[in-house]
Amino acid sequence: MKVENDLNTDQIRKLVWSLAIPSMLAQFVNVLYSIVDRMYIGNIPEIGEAALAGAGVCGPIVTLISSFASWVGVGGAPLMSIRMGQGKPVAARRILANCFVMLCAMSCVMMAVFFLLKDRLLVLFGASPAIFPYADEYLSWYLTGTVFALLSTGMSQFIICQGFAKTAMAGVMIGAVSNIILDPVFIFVLGMGVKGAAIATVLSQLASCAFVLHFLRGSRPPIHITFGGYSRRVIRQVLTVGLSPFLIIASDSVLIILMNALIQKYGGQARGDMLLTCNTIVQSFMLMITMPLGGITGGTQTILGYNYGAGRPDRIRRAEKNIALFGVVFTTIMFLAARFLPHVFAGIFTRDPEYTRVTVWAIRIYTLCVIPLAIQYTVVDGFTGMGIAKVAVSLSMFRKTVYLAAMLIFPALWGAEAIFYSEPFSDGIAALTSFSVYLTISGKILGDGKRL
Repeated sequence: MKVENDLNTDQIRKLVWSLAIPSMLAQFVNVLYSIVDRMYIGNIPEIGEAALAGAGVCGPIVTLISSFASWVGVGGAPLMSIRMGQGKPVAARRILANCFVMLCAMSCVMMAVFFLLKDRLLVLFGASPAIFPYADEYLSWYLTGTVFALLSTGMSQFIICQGFAKTAMAGVMIGAVSNIILDPVFIFVLGMGVKGAAIATVLSQLASCAFVLHFLRGSRPPIHITFGGYSRRVIRQVLTVGLSPFLIIASDSVLIILMNALIQKYGGQARGDMLLTCNTIVQSFMLMITMPLGGITGGTQTILGYNYGAGRPDRIRRAEKNIALFGVVFTTIMFLAARFLPHVFAGIFTRDPEYTRVTVWAIRIYTLCVIPLAIQYTVVDGFTGMGIAKVAVSLSMFRKTVYLAAMLIFPALWGAEAIFYSEPFSDGIAALTSFSVYLTISGKILGDGKRL
């Protein structure tokens, strides 16, 4: 069976670039889902700023829902890569079957739970009376497409881990391009406003989901979706390995939700909604960094998992060095963009001079330590790719704990705007800690006694 990349024999640098670039681009395009929505929403006449703040309140909730797709997809794909490296196709096929069923079940449960709790959650998470109607309208329609969102995101990982990174990228691009086309039609031409943005997103996710499932049910991939062979043991393994990426994304969402609430608390009635709008734009910019970076380190996990299963630590180490280098180059470029181009990005969402001024300042502060963030992602996703879930989870939660502490302390001492310093503070400490842990334990895990 011909594949785009041979995990067993291809040269490591070629493999890293062949998998990382499409995965990075796929995630970059995937960011357009939220950014395009927010861009058009922010430019709705008369209500743009308030509607954008409402979408910003929904953003972390939407991300929290999608984190369940990562729990299953990023949890199952490395295990499938390991089984493929061990020459066990039946076991690999069983993992895929169990993951498909888990995603279907999770999507139904998540949609029901969030429909029941959405009003309370929106108020709790920072939706003031002025922005609540827009947040409620957007989230209500978005939830109807939960199954498409989870299946398209989660099952894409099983396309990547079989060496079809370009095909996975095509699936993401179908959804993103559809969203770019449909958004202005539903928002402006049909006059649906915020509701139109959500409907356009759901239809785009449906298109992406259909492409992914059609491919995985076809004859091209060596391992395709089958039914049967369901096992509690396999489910536990998948959920254990996927716990780290799930906690990273889910805790990010919870922390942004808390951040919005703290901004409202310390910003007060005068500045709360304005800072919330600015934070929505800042988080959109950060998505342009963290999601493609996650594409680089997550999309190459299959190299680590396959060679870990095959017992080839030399290829793992070469891969990790190339992944880290790629990540640092990318984050350096984005750091420079944050220094010199934030006004251009802010201008996409708002034309108000005060909103623009505060957003530009916040982007520059928030991204002070994005370069070492590449090391954090390489180490954590590397351990996840090899199934070393306990270490990955510990490092992830350490970073979130530092971020949470800073977010609670900084605005209490220095005012609402000081909350934007929490991100660089936690990123710098976490990157140093993760690198130190890697140097200490990598030789024992890989069984070769060497260090980086």
